[in-house]
Amino acid sequence: MSDPDILSQSEIDNLLSSLAVGLENIEEVRRQDNIVLQDTAIIEGMSSDEDKKGYKLYNFRRPDKFSKDHLRALHDIHKEFSRQLALILTAYLRMHIDIDVVSVDQLTYDEFARSMPNPITIGILELNPLPGQILLGMSHEVTSSIVDRMLGGTGISETKARELTDIEEALSRKVLDKITKTLEDSWKSILPAQGAVVGIDSNYTLIQITSPGEIVALVTLEIQISGRHSGLMSLCFPYPVLESVLSQLSSQHIFQTKGMISTAEDKQKILTRLGTSSMQVNVMLGSADITVKDLFELKIGDVLKLDSLVKDNLVLKVNQIPKFLARPGIHNGRVAVNVTDIVDENDYNE
Repeated sequence: MSDPDILSQSEIDNLLSSLAVGLENIEEVRRQDNIVLQDTAIIEGMSSDEDKKGYKLYNFRRPDKFSKDHLRALHDIHKEFSRQLALILTAYLRMHIDIDVVSVDQLTYDEFARSMPNPITIGILELNPLPGQILLGMSHEVTSSIVDRMLGGTGISETKARELTDIEEALSRKVLDKITKTLEDSWKSILPAQGAVVGIDSNYTLIQITSPGEIVALVTLEIQISGRHSGLMSLCFPYPVLESVLSQLSSQHIFQTKGMISTAEDKQKILTRLGTSSMQVNVMLGSADITVKDLFELKIGDVLKLDSLVKDNLVLKVNQIPKFLARPGIHNGRVAVNVTDIVDENDYNE
């Protein structure tokens, strides 16, 4: 009788054959793992090559025509616009107005039109010499509050949107004119523009200032009225309108040209404001050197000999700065001077 702990020859052969099959399976798994690792490395290498070469996804149905710098510049322009407009509307309506830029985005004109409420007050504007037209929309909460204030009310906002009456539309046009004037002033850092309101509407779907698939830049602003009512105002710039000034539409360009572009009208306004300012004008007859003893002994009736001759010109100073040469005299019983020449600042040493 055989010992149960001792394997027979056939059992030993079966065990060895199963062991060999197991080793083959392990090698197969290793080979498959190596293939997967190699494929992964190839894919990662291709991905890194794409990153190095600057590959990126591109949506042909909605291409990005405005760069981030363009959108940032639009934000800067309309941040100044919102600040100036808040001051103007506060003075015009005699109630506190706050305006802030909420966002600057790019999207298709069709997406923009479908996202806007209806009805809404829409001003169709032109900024010559820019081609085409832009759209300015004000929510009914803002329009109704402004119109109520212009009619003598306290600026109550209506919650239910409706189309404007003829009188309300005429009042809204006055506000749109002020907004357009402020807008052209804000764009002076890019180009001297002349704004005009060419129409008023209440439905974006009825206005076709560009093709539905064209990219537009949308500037959204929030308006707070006396801390009680709020609403949105939007500015829609189609890409063809801004295409000719895209090279100037950068934050660096705006910063460099800020305060450098001025028209004859601006200069005249500055001169008009300065015209009422008062300035101190004085004339020095001459000077003399005396001792401290002589100074203490001075009394009424004493005569001091000055270092200037009677025929010499006197120096006329404006705010203590030498500006003119003059001769002394009398005019209508008062001591006066007659301006004879302009001081050469290079030759004159105070």
